[in-house]
Amino acid sequence: MSHIWIDACAVDDIDEEDLIRFDHGDQTYCIYNTANGFYATDGYCTHEEEHLEYGIVMDNIIECPLHQGQFDIPTGKALGAPVCVDLKTYPVKIENERVLIKLAIAVQSDGPEQQ
Repeated sequence: MSHIWIDACAVDDIDEEDLIRFDHGDQTYCIYNTANGFYATDGYCTHEEEHLEYGIVMDNIIECPLHQGQFDIPTGKALGAPVCVDLKTYPVKIENERVLIKLAIAVQSDGPEQQ
């Protein structure tokens, strides 16, 4: 696996205390704009696979729209029932007013190296 920075959106695409959905390959992510900065997590709640894009951002917490499970956005930590499995988080950086997230990608192999 290798890691690359992927351009997810413009800084202005997300209001403060809000989020947007970002799809890349077959994965879905959420990009958040909080008072403490921008963050990225997996896009689906770990409890019932509900998409968090419909959730509510409150300070540094995302609340799932289905059963109101809450996660700490910067760490992905599950904050109590019904959620008990943490969200995966991803590094974020801002360049030229764009939000980039660091994702792992599979490195293609052409087979065994020839000697």
